Amino acid sequence: MSKTKILLTGIVSLVLILSISTTSCKKIETEPKDWFGADLVFDTLDRLGTVAAFNLNDLYNYIPGGFNRISSDFLDAASGDAIPSRNNTLVEYYTNRRISVLNNPDAYWANSYYGIRRANIFMQNIGKVPVVESDPVTLANARLTRQYWRAEARFIRCLMYFELLKRYGGVPLLGDRIFTLDDDLQIPRNNFEDCVNYIVSECNIVKDSLRKEVITDGDWGRVPRGAAIALKCRVLLYAASPLFNGGGIETDPVKKALTGYVTADATRWQKVIDAAEELRALNYYNLFPTAPPASQAAAASGFITIFTTKKNVEIILAKQSSNNTGLENTQAPIGYSGTASSQGYTSPTQNFVDAFPMTNGLQPFNADGTVNVASGYNAAAPYTNRDARLDVTVFRNGYAWLGRGVETFEGGLDKPNTSGTAIQTKTGYYLRKFLGNFPTGSTYSNQSHNFPLFRYAEIVLNYAEALNEMGRVEEAVTQIGLIRRRAGIIAGTNSRYGIKTAITQDEMRELVRNERRIELSFEEHRFWDIRRWKTAATDLNSPVYGMKITKSGTVLTYEKVVAGTLQFDNKLYHMPIPYDETVKNRALIQNEGW
Repeated sequence: MSKTKILLTGIVSLVLILSISTTSCKKIETEPKDWFGADLVFDTLDRLGTVAAFNLNDLYNYIPGGFNRISSDFLDAASGDAIPSRNNTLVEYYTNRRISVLNNPDAYWANSYYGIRRANIFMQNIGKVPVVESDPVTLANARLTRQYWRAEARFIRCLMYFELLKRYGGVPLLGDRIFTLDDDLQIPRNNFEDCVNYIVSECNIVKDSLRKEVITDGDWGRVPRGAAIALKCRVLLYAASPLFNGGGIETDPVKKALTGYVTADATRWQKVIDAAEELRALNYYNLFPTAPPASQAAAASGFITIFTTKKNVEIILAKQSSNNTGLENTQAPIGYSGTASSQGYTSPTQNFVDAFPMTNGLQPFNADGTVNVASGYNAAAPYTNRDARLDVTVFRNGYAWLGRGVETFEGGLDKPNTSGTAIQTKTGYYLRKFLGNFPTGSTYSNQSHNFPLFRYAEIVLNYAEALNEMGRVEEAVTQIGLIRRRAGIIAGTNSRYGIKTAITQDEMRELVRNERRIELSFEEHRFWDIRRWKTAATDLNSPVYGMKITKSGTVLTYEKVVAGTLQFDNKLYHMPIPYDETVKNRALIQNEGW
């Protein structure tokens, strides 16, 4: 029996003939062999929809997870907040200008359109799966489940379009269409505004068909109503930001309309406020733990639990995975052996460490790099009296881990500087965030590592940013106060958590951005934030630093040293559409500079 397998990429890869003739012995395979055909997935005899449920679960695989996603590196290792501990990694292409139309480790074009096609197929066919229960209650529940399934697929399609939008700007909107090879595949890009309006509209349509909070344990990880509102809030945040809100870098007016609004409109920030308030009105999501910490230790412990407690009121939607020790094994310091051996892939920078305030909420350094004396920072003890989030985001010298202090001083167990050490920190730090809590012991136990796609802290920060941009500065201060209180920052006599009285809008803008940097670190925000703010040309055209620690007896000496130099071109504000897509679909207009 002759069989032919067709597997293409991008939009063309989505165009697969679905029907297979059953009247001839010479059947032609027009889908990858590992796919169930539509006749099997949406079987009219599958009373419980078992196979359809498997197909829906597979749709979730198209949602990107952020752990070690770029060839075992975090995307934040290309944001200035970290660098790879290994040499010549793919994520460095974003900071050494090696990205091209042929070489982009985070292109995501084909994956997104593949997911969009799968979602369309699911939504078009799920109605074929029968609901034949005779018991009225069971029948109603079965119909409700099918409603949820269709809504989940529709949300995933929205999310795929946003993943494309933030990378490329406007992209072809396919609607509910499922293309065949006989269709005209020369499909032009929609303008940025069209795409924003479409995603927002779809979020509004689908939100009330999704599961409503509180989500049962058995359904945890499924898309809830709050995720649709959170996605809408994020889309509107990007749309209101400088790069997209009339501030495009393009000289060609056609390309500028493809990658952003042609003219600026400050009132676009109000839509962000409205979306944030809509999510708040659900009265379910909150910062976790919900009670203010009683101490710095409690604040640190509480911050850890956000990422290691599978279900909590801060996580709106997370990419689910089984419990494992993957992050401990790839990210913890390298000097531990046996079952606790680690590879230390990520080296957070001193630039990032310096962004963390003191426990009084004041920044340790002034804008010119000099020490802020009022903050209480002590160069001889640089990690004392710092924001509790610092110690649970980066491993630094002396941090208690598996029964000993981390040694990142020169020649220490975790920075031995020996020729046989293939990988070690380049900055004096390793990544601590997301890992379980192992101050003692000699081995790791499986931990919940579910990458947070949306969490409530982001909504608070979106809200604060938009309030400030609309001139409501003191309301923004209140929102940042909520984040800082949870972090264990001291309220102070004026209950402003270190935020100066009569702070200006410009000053507050920088404070909000810094708070976002540390609170949402390594959650795939910073890489995109510095682009939407149009600050990447400054932030990524500068040296990154590390901390060289010299130990003499019991005395430690700290020296800030250059760990690397980053490079950025303006064309990197938008990713290049992959070359093979522009060859196959000549109606696609490439982004400027590529």
